[in-house]
Amino acid sequence: MVYQASFTGLLKTILILIAVYYAIKFLAKMFAPFLMKYAAKKMEEKVNEHFKQHQNTAQPKEQPIQRKSTKKVGEYIDFEEID
Repeated sequence: MVYQASFTGLLKTILILIAVYYAIKFLAKMFAPFLMKYAAKKMEEKVNEHFKQHQNTAQPKEQPIQRKSTKKVGEYIDFEEID
């Protein structure tokens, strides 16, 4: 069976495409704020998680206290300032 293109079929197709385009545009305007809030919330969670991870690894580890040696190394000389 062979189908023949008609002018009315072409117009119908163009009108359907235009209607679908405007319907998608309308729905996008309605749902965009909700999608943006959702995306911002997810991004905030990721940033907070990354910050907590970095904060845990960046804390300085306690180092043992090094005490000064009590060995007598040499003679102590008291210096005086001269004006």
